[in-house]
Amino acid sequence: MKKKSIALIIGLMTLALAGVMAMQFYFIKESYIQKSQLFDESVKASMLSVASKIEKMEVMNLAKTQQKSNREKYEREQKKLENQLKLQNRIEQLRVQQYAAHQAFKNDEDELKSRYPLVVSIDNSFYETYIKSPKYRNLVRVRINPGRVVEDLFQENTIDIYAVGDPIKLIRAKDDSIRYAAFLNSQLNSWDYTIKSIAPRKDLKIAQNIQELERQLKLEQANNLFDSIAIIGGKQSKMIEDFAAGLELSKLPLRDRVNLGVLKKELTKALTDRDIISNFNLEVHDRNMLVYSQYVFTNDINDKDNAYSTLLFQGDIERSPGKLTLYFPNKRNLIIENMRNLLVPMITLLFVLIGCFAYTLTTIFRQKKISEMKTDFINNMTHEFKTPVATVMIAAESLRDPEINADQKRVTRLANIIYDENVRLGGHIERVLNIAKLDKENLKLEQTPVAIHKLTNTVLESMNLQLQKVNGTFETSLLAKNDIIIGDELHLSNVLFNLVDNAIKYSNHEPFIKISTFNTKSTLVITVADKGIGMSKEHTQRIFEQFYRIPTGNIHNVKGFGLGLSYVHDIIKRLNGTIQVKSEKDKGTQFEITFPIAKNSF
Repeated sequence: MKKKSIALIIGLMTLALAGVMAMQFYFIKESYIQKSQLFDESVKASMLSVASKIEKMEVMNLAKTQQKSNREKYEREQKKLENQLKLQNRIEQLRVQQYAAHQAFKNDEDELKSRYPLVVSIDNSFYETYIKSPKYRNLVRVRINPGRVVEDLFQENTIDIYAVGDPIKLIRAKDDSIRYAAFLNSQLNSWDYTIKSIAPRKDLKIAQNIQELERQLKLEQANNLFDSIAIIGGKQSKMIEDFAAGLELSKLPLRDRVNLGVLKKELTKALTDRDIISNFNLEVHDRNMLVYSQYVFTNDINDKDNAYSTLLFQGDIERSPGKLTLYFPNKRNLIIENMRNLLVPMITLLFVLIGCFAYTLTTIFRQKKISEMKTDFINNMTHEFKTPVATVMIAAESLRDPEINADQKRVTRLANIIYDENVRLGGHIERVLNIAKLDKENLKLEQTPVAIHKLTNTVLESMNLQLQKVNGTFETSLLAKNDIIIGDELHLSNVLFNLVDNAIKYSNHEPFIKISTFNTKSTLVITVADKGIGMSKEHTQRIFEQFYRIPTGNIHNVKGFGLGLSYVHDIIKRLNGTIQVKSEKDKGTQFEITFPIAKNSF
C-alpha cells in the first residue's frame, strides 16, 4: 500500500473519530445542563414542601395545644371557686396567727418597759458588731438628747447608743429578734444597762405565706384576658384565643420553632423521593443571625454556586423570620453519577472506536512491514537459489565438453561441485519448509531425553571445517552436572547450528566462539557467546521476528533469509524453554537458552 493511501486512510479515520468525539462531547454537555437544571428544580421543590410541612406541623401542634388548653380550662374553672375558698380560709387562719404573734410582742414589750425605768431599742447588726464583740465593746457610747418644746408640746429627753472611731463593717443579724438596752436606774448619768431580747413584732414566715396566698388569690380571681376581649368585641373567645396564640407564636425565637432533627429527616425524605440521595450542609438563619448549622462536607461549605435557599414560616403575620439554606458541594459528582447509565456506553463506544482505529493502523503498518520483509526475503531467496543453480548449470555444461569429459579428475571435481551445490540448495529449501511448518503449527517435535553436552560436541565437530576456513576458535565450558532435557534432538542440533553459524558469519575478524552450560535449581542454561560485530539494543528486540535482518546498507557479504533466529526462538518455545540475548555494538553477542531438566534425571 502506498504512503499516500495510508495517509488518506489515517486522515479520514482521524476526522471521523474527531467528529464522533465532538458529537459525544456536545451531547454530554447538553445532558449535564439538563440534569443540573432538573437537580436545581428538585432541590427547590423539596425545600418548599418541607418548609410548608414544618409550618403545617406547627399549626397542627398549636391546634392540639388549644384543644388541650380548652379542656383543661373547663376543669380549672370547676375548681376555681373551690381553690379561692381554700385560699381565703388559709389566709384568714394565717392572719389570726400573725395577730397572736403581734399581741405576744406587745405584751413582752410592755412587761420589759414596766420592769426597767428606761428602755432603748438597738439594731441587731449594731448589737452583733459592737456590743456582742469583746473587741469593739469599749467603742460603744451613750448620748442624751435634751427635751424641747415643739408646737407647744414638750418632748422628753431621748438617748442614742452609738460607736466612736473609724466605721466598721457591720455584721449581718443572725435572727429577727427585737433587742433593747434596758437601763438599770433612771439616773441618766449612770450608764449601766443590760441587753434584753423579745420575739419579733410579726412572724416573717407567716407574712410571706400570707403574701404568696394573696397573690395566688388575685390570680384566681382575675378574669381571663381573652374572655374580656371577647366580651368587649362581641366575638367568640376561641377565635380570639387562636388569633392571639398565633400572634404570640410568631414572636417566639426561631430556635424554639424549628426542630433540627425533624427538619433534617424531612429534607432527606423529600430529596430521596425526588431521586436525590446525598448528604448536604444545612444552615438556618433568623434574619441575619445563624441559628442552626450542620456541616457534612468540610470543604467549600459556603459555595454559593451550589447553595439553595427558601423562607420559613411565610404565613406569619409579620415578615418571615427564618431562612433555610442547603449546600451541595458534591453536586457535580451527583449529576455525573446520575448520568452514569448514559456515560458508560458512550465512553465504552469511544474506547472501542479508538481501539479499532489503533488496531487498524497497527495492522496496516504491520502488513506494510511484512510486505517489505517478504519482498526482501524473496530477493534474498532468489539470490541464494540463483548462485547454486548457476554453479550447477556451469558445471553441467562443462561435463558436456568432450575434452573435459575425457579427464576423469575434472569430471569428479565437477560432480562434487554439483553435489555440494545441490546440498546447499536443499538446505535452503529445508529451512524455508521448516519455517512454513512452524507457521502452520503442524510441525511435530519428538519428546525424548537429549544429552546436551554430547549434542554440542557433535554440532561443533560438524562445523569444525567451516570454522577452520575462517581461522576461528571454539571454546567449551560444559560445567552442568545434569545436561539431560526432554526435546527433539534434530531440531535442538539445528538450534545450536544456527547460533554457531551466526557467530561465525557475524565476525569481522577470526571468530572466537564460547559455549557454556551450567545448572540452576531445576534448569539447564546454555550460553553461546562470540566477539563479533554485535548489535544495538534496537535490533536485539527484533532479531527473532521472521524475515528480519539487521540493515547493512549496500554491503551484502552475509547471506541469509532472516529465518534462522525466528526458527530458533520457535523451537525453544515449543520445548518449554526461553532464550535471551545480550549484545553490545562491536563487542560481541551472547545468547542464553534455558531448559527445564528432565524429571527422571534428578
